[in-house]
Amino acid sequence: MKHNLSFAYLIARRLATSVDQLLYPPICANCGVFSSHHNALCAQCWKDVKFIEKPYCDVSGHPFAFDLGEGIVSADVIANPPPYKRARAAVVYDGPARKIVHLMKYKDRQELSNLMVNWMVRAARDCLVDADIIVPVPLHRWRLLSRRFNQSAELARNLARKTDKYYLPSALIRKKSTLPQVGLPAIARQNNVRGAFIVQEDKKPDILGKRIILVDDVYTTGATVDAASRALLQAGADEVSVVTFARVVNEH
Repeated sequence: MKHNLSFAYLIARRLATSVDQLLYPPICANCGVFSSHHNALCAQCWKDVKFIEKPYCDVSGHPFAFDLGEGIVSADVIANPPPYKRARAAVVYDGPARKIVHLMKYKDRQELSNLMVNWMVRAARDCLVDADIIVPVPLHRWRLLSRRFNQSAELARNLARKTDKYYLPSALIRKKSTLPQVGLPAIARQNNVRGAFIVQEDKKPDILGKRIILVDDVYTTGATVDAASRALLQAGADEVSVVTFARVVNEH
């Protein structure tokens, strides 16, 4: 009897899946053509994604054109050491990856976070293995009201679930409303977010002595994650590593 019920349940599930795929066929997350799975890319778009692989700077994660050896850091890091220990990104912010970020951030496509986080886990294994807590870069409350959700928090929540890490979404707050970073030059970005983040007093015991993963959607100049990392370190974090879905790569 139990075997018959299990078999009937399996058939019902497969039938429901088939009906669902007929009503809502899977399409490519980038170009919209029919795909084999929901929230995935077609073969052509997959080929256009630029995954960030070694060789890259051991600290900032910026890719190198040539392999300079294990543990090599970039000239930028030597000249201006960042507050974080390491930064890792899954893909270059270009082509399909850029489209995915825009769909999630501005078109409320939160379901794309599953695809994005799968790639982030692969890219940041060396950061995630010893991490204690995952914290998102926060939005200011006024921007959160207008956008309705924080894409970095959605990525961080999903990342914590997939890696079985402790998720602390309210640790950092953005105490001042900053200008959008898009379009600002590097120095203006740094000035824009200087002193923008603080750790809430009641969260400091959770941060103290911990290894933090700071999550954002895109690493551009590093100004935002630098400011957020400093706030976490000032609150007593042992170290901070940065994990983002995409990264802007300067070709030089």
